[in-house]
Amino acid sequence: MRKKIAVLPGDGIGPEVIEQAIKVLDAVADRFNHHFEYQHAHVGAIAIDKTGNPLPEETLEACIDSDAVLFGAIGDPKYDNDPSAKVRPEQGLLRLRKELGLYANIRPVITYKKLLHLSPLKEEKVDGVDLVIYRELTSGIYFGEKGRDENSAFDVCFYKTEDIDRITHAAFQAAAKRKKKVTLVDKANVLESSRFWRSRVRELAKEYPDITLDFMYVDNAAMQLIQYPKQFDVVLTSNMFGDILSDEASVLNGSMGLLPSASIGIRTSLFEPIHGSFPQAAGEDVANPMAAILSAAMMLDELEMTKEARVVRTTVKHILEKGIGTPELNAKYKLHCSQVGDMVAHLIAEDISLDIGEDRLAEKISTII
Repeated sequence: MRKKIAVLPGDGIGPEVIEQAIKVLDAVADRFNHHFEYQHAHVGAIAIDKTGNPLPEETLEACIDSDAVLFGAIGDPKYDNDPSAKVRPEQGLLRLRKELGLYANIRPVITYKKLLHLSPLKEEKVDGVDLVIYRELTSGIYFGEKGRDENSAFDVCFYKTEDIDRITHAAFQAAAKRKKKVTLVDKANVLESSRFWRSRVRELAKEYPDITLDFMYVDNAAMQLIQYPKQFDVVLTSNMFGDILSDEASVLNGSMGLLPSASIGIRTSLFEPIHGSFPQAAGEDVANPMAAILSAAMMLDELEMTKEARVVRTTVKHILEKGIGTPELNAKYKLHCSQVGDMVAHLIAEDISLDIGEDRLAEKISTII
């Protein structure tokens, strides 16, 4: 199978972690007889520096012309620390979402036995967490009418039927392949837009009789994510609520460096690690590339390469459970960012495992990297 991938490394540690994801995709291609054609392009602060535009037209064209987009991170202190800057890296991502019609942001959160101690919650609270948040991404209060004068300001939360319907179908279809439960998070006791969400989701749920649907107000959901995170399967919610709750959920497993995401689009879809550009670590070869690698696995799923995606996830899990990782994981066997990429790619390409004795593991690691 041949696929065109637009690669947008972006800023900070973005290029480093995306380089490791590309290593893994090349290993998948070799093992499963695929061909990935990569088209690299600039976005974010580096694009502003080079062109004055956070999303140059050639970058947008590359994304539209591809089967998927692999995205790193954007952001730079010289813009973050200057609130008066008229052109900002984030504008490139917002425009990209709009142009590609990226209507559904998907964030899976799972925990790993070996890393439970990294979570800020008690291990028994997070052991076995496996949930995914479906956040509507192109409507709501972020995109509604806005206004401000000397004494007042407003932001309108606006939703149309089609905005709600398409992400609801996506969430229910995902639940059908998981634990068959969808939780709609809203504020229907106060907001008319939430009542509209609730009525539409109730109606569409009739098409999925095998899926359990329940409802939770957003303030309660924020508490429940901390108190009883294992109760959730698929969480469906609006743009702003999803923005907040997905960041809250991201701390459950103890490292944002392990969390991928997908933004499903009308034209094409985008896949990125949820962490930021972390400019302080750029060029140090210490960033955790697992989130980028797992984002590539989500991309493989979208490209109907489900077996290949499963191999990537299994390999990542196996490495983590063996106590291998970058320094921020406080791993027993500490590797650099590039070494982790080498190891995952090698294990996939050679179709081998690390099921060897503890006494030989360090030797095996040194051989691979």
